[in-house]
Order: sequence, then structure tokens, then C-alpha cells
Amino acid sequence: MQQLRLIIPCDLLPDVLVRLGDTPGVAHLVHLPEATTVPAGELVLCDVVRESVNEVVEWLQELGVHHRGAIVVDALETVISDAAETAEESAPGYGADALVWEELEFRAREEAMLTPSFLVFMAVAAMIAAAGILLDSPILIVGAMVVGPEYGPVAAICINVVRRRRKAFAAAAATLAVGLAVGALASYVATVAFRLTRIAPDGYEIGSRQLTAFISKPDGIAAVVAVLAGIIGMLSLSQARSASLIGVLVSVTTIPAVGNIGAATAYGEWSEVGGAAMQLALNVVGLVLAGVVTLVVQARMTAAATGPPA
Repeated sequence: MQQLRLIIPCDLLPDVLVRLGDTPGVAHLVHLPEATTVPAGELVLCDVVRESVNEVVEWLQELGVHHRGAIVVDALETVISDAAETAEESAPGYGADALVWEELEFRAREEAMLTPSFLVFMAVAAMIAAAGILLDSPILIVGAMVVGPEYGPVAAICINVVRRRRKAFAAAAATLAVGLAVGALASYVATVAFRLTRIAPDGYEIGSRQLTAFISKPDGIAAVVAVLAGIIGMLSLSQARSASLIGVLVSVTTIPAVGNIGAATAYGEWSEVGGAAMQLALNVVGLVLAGVVTLVVQARMTAAATGPPA
């Protein structure tokens, strides 16, 4: 269940209160008169089941509430109320599977921002991956996957494709491209430093890396894993289920390849660089296509369950 905190212009208040009261899935409607200063208006609080949030937010935006007032959506972890149970029963569909677009887009914008901390995480993840490849250590590869933050912009790309947000799509794509480039550069610099200090192997023999050789060898199974990771990653993000853990799964298909590009470049192993780059491209495409399709299917299922807005 979500709580809506609304600042309603006085002239819109009667219509908003009536429509909220008539909307299935709305519970605990509270009106606090003259409670806001900036912007001026009436404060309205209500709890809404997830499957009804899109409908309510859409008609509030049609009224222009977000221009003259405000619409704030907060998640409620626990609600103990007969009225809430009645609201859940009256709203069609399933809350656990419902998409809340505004919530999803906001989360995507936050996670797709090109910030110094994002670049640091990408660089460190790629360097750990490079070390794991050089040592043929699956444990270090898993560690790199835990650190990698790249699913944020990947998910934002999927969401903006479905929602047709061109500027937001371009920003997310730029964040991903810069992050991957910084990761590859960081892994290259780290590998050069390892070689100069003689803590890295003298050669880059693929035959001696039986546990991590798959990273630069794209195949059909790798494509299937990317698609599966894209599906479960988007479901996790849209339903707020173990997002950080799912990010680790998604990193299976990206961070190790980025680290391999830098490490192989430092050794001049261009066939390995090409294989890792192909693996990375295959996996990013698979993640995006699977994420977009998953979102489209979810949106249609949500629309079919809830019906047209009142």
C-alpha cells in the first residue's frame, strides 16, 4: 500500500475529495485545511493500494495538481486496518504485481545519475574483476559483481524506452557508456600496475584460466543468462523485491567482461579484448531487450487487471 500526500489548490479540493472517496482502493482519507504554506493549498492524505495508485496519480496530473500543488508517493510497509483490507479487496488486480510508474521512474532517475560515486563503484568493481581474472578466482569475480552498480542505468534505459522519455533515455545511456568506459580504463590501469610491481602473471594464457575463461567466450548460454537476468532484474525493480541481490545476478553478464577488456588490453591480447567486448555487447543488448519486454507485459497485465481509469 502507498500513501499519497497531496497539496491541493482550494478550487480543486471538492472534486479531488469526491473522486478519491469514489475510487476503489483508496482508504484512510484525511483532509487538513489550510495546513500548507508553500505552495498554498489544502493538505490531503490518503492510503491507496498499489494497483490503484497509477489511476489516482494520472487523474491528479490531468487536473494539474502537480503544477499548482504537489503529489508525494510514499511506500507503507505495514498497515493494520479493516478499511485497508476492504480497499485491497475492492481494487481489481494484485498489489504485488502492480506497476507504479511514477515510483519506478523516480527510482530509475536516481540510480541512473552520472555521479562521482557511481564512477568509483564502476572502477573498483572492474579492478576487482580484473584481479579475479588474472588469478582465475571466481570468488573475486563474485566480489566484483556485488560492487557493480551498472544495473541502475540499464533499468533506466528499459523504463525510458517503454515510457518514451527521449531525454531521460539519452541520459541513462550516457551514464552506462561512461561507466563502462571508466571501468575498462580502471581495470587496464590496475593490470598495468600489477605487472609493473610484478604481482601479476607474466603471461595471459587462456588455458590457465579454466574457471574464468567463459568471460571472453560469448555463446548461446551467455545470451540466455543475459535475458533471464534482464527479466528477473526488471521484475525485482518494479516490485521492490531484493533489488540489491538481483543487481548481483545482473552483474554476472557485465562487470566481469568490463574487467576482462582492461586486463587483456594491458597484455596486448586483442582476441581476448574482442571476445570480452562481444560478450559485454551481447549481454547489455539481452538485458535491455528482456527488460523492455518484461515491462511491456507487466504494464498490459496491470491495465487488464485494473481496467480503464474512472
